[in-house]
Amino acid sequence: MNYEYAIVVKNKTRLETLIERFNTKAQAKFYIEHLGGNFEDYELEHETFYHALISLQTQLSKVIKNKMVERVFLPSYIFSPQNLIVVIGQDGLVANTAKYANACPIVAVNPDKQRYDGVLLPFDVSNFIQAVENVLEHKQQIKTVRFAEAKLNDGQRLLAFNDLFIGAASHVSARYKISYNRRSEEHSSSGIIVATSAGATGWLSSVFNMAYGVTALFEKNIRLKRPAIRQDELLFAVREPFKSVRTQTDLSIGRINSQNKLIIQSLMPTNGVIFSDGIETDFLRFNSGASVTIGVSEEKAHLVVQPKYDK
Repeated sequence: MNYEYAIVVKNKTRLETLIERFNTKAQAKFYIEHLGGNFEDYELEHETFYHALISLQTQLSKVIKNKMVERVFLPSYIFSPQNLIVVIGQDGLVANTAKYANACPIVAVNPDKQRYDGVLLPFDVSNFIQAVENVLEHKQQIKTVRFAEAKLNDGQRLLAFNDLFIGAASHVSARYKISYNRRSEEHSSSGIIVATSAGATGWLSSVFNMAYGVTALFEKNIRLKRPAIRQDELLFAVREPFKSVRTQTDLSIGRINSQNKLIIQSLMPTNGVIFSDGIETDFLRFNSGASVTIGVSEEKAHLVVQPKYDK
């Protein structure tokens, strides 16, 4: 396969978002500093990002034609099999891009190592071009990542690289019937998080942080270990389940695999939603009459990684 274009995926900086909100940079600066914030940090982050972006585009233009796509347009952008994708930004942008990538190889670039951990960003502007050239020459090393899949009873579906959220669009309690491992319960909770192996350290970790904090308050010197998630499974956790005369809390966590899926039936007349990887604007409606089956998808993300001898 010959690659025709590299698609560079980026997101707006915090400074750009502030300027959109307050119309001018001066007004944004006044607002932040008036509240005691450090506006210079926003400027430094912005300058560092665009310095990296310009370097990336300059190098990329020497080896392949390229064009830019903003994060906000990802849900409607159609990637071609002749595209390779270069993501520059935070880890979350890789997750957001992967589920729309249509199996295109993804080279993920960390623009600011002093600011971003880069768990999903193995490259920077000093070495990413070698990864791109490896893709063009079909010499790349690929790490495949399985998606979580939410499939509604009307045929609609949604993929997640890191996690799915099933619940209410507002802060009211979500009402639903949950079926797992040949058991069923009616729930009232803050919703359900379903995490992939890639998302184990993301949103799901906050659930365990809370659980461990509560446990530590009553059990001294206890050592707790986070559960590992394999590539071929998912882990679900119910957020803040409420027990009452009508609702139960026994089915609050579990592993999902090819033999054991999770089925959820909505009991919410309005405002029920399912979204993935933090993109609330790309969602499935999940109101009364809808049921969803959660499982491991057949689709995979293809992330380009550094050859072992480069590490």
